[in-house]
Amino acid sequence: MSTLMELPTTSPASSPSSGSEPVWIVPLHDHPPYGHVRLKRVFTTDGTRHQVVLVDARKLIACADRDDTDYVLRPVQEWHGGKLRGIREFLDPSSTRIPQMPYVTITTRRAPGLLGVLRLEHEGVVAFRNGQHRARYMMAAGAVWFPVEVHEREAALLRQYCGASDDARTALRPTSTEASGAPRARP
Repeated sequence: MSTLMELPTTSPASSPSSGSEPVWIVPLHDHPPYGHVRLKRVFTTDGTRHQVVLVDARKLIACADRDDTDYVLRPVQEWHGGKLRGIREFLDPSSTRIPQMPYVTITTRRAPGLLGVLRLEHEGVVAFRNGQHRARYMMAAGAVWFPVEVHEREAALLRQYCGASDDARTALRPTSTEASGAPRARP
């Protein structure tokens, strides 16, 4: 069974000491070049008002496809070869550089149909501030869930509309990076 590795809390007080930073290992189930990607937080300074939320990849992309205000990418299968090669190299876990996780914002709007018109049903709308290529590529490569960063005031809403299942959340194991940049599992 594949696991996603993350710190169980995003509190600055619980950050690892000695300069190491948390690393999330995201399994890719349909990606022959490599079987996982590594991601790190976007906001790492003390007192950050951002949280890491584990999301269901399909739910997140469905909410992102509803965004009519920002740049929304075409499906990965329609990307040209150079773009595919570039994102594959960017996410390659053998690189010493660890990419940042996607950074998103979420709002709601009335859902289509009668219940939406009556203001009884709403749907989530996700906008990427960074990492849309990463998110879409990881989902196409077989990632079922992965971490994203969001402002703390939007974290509950993101969990409501895009949150990963309990199965995904129970498979977490914390890791950190050592001085070499390689992930190290914590007891």
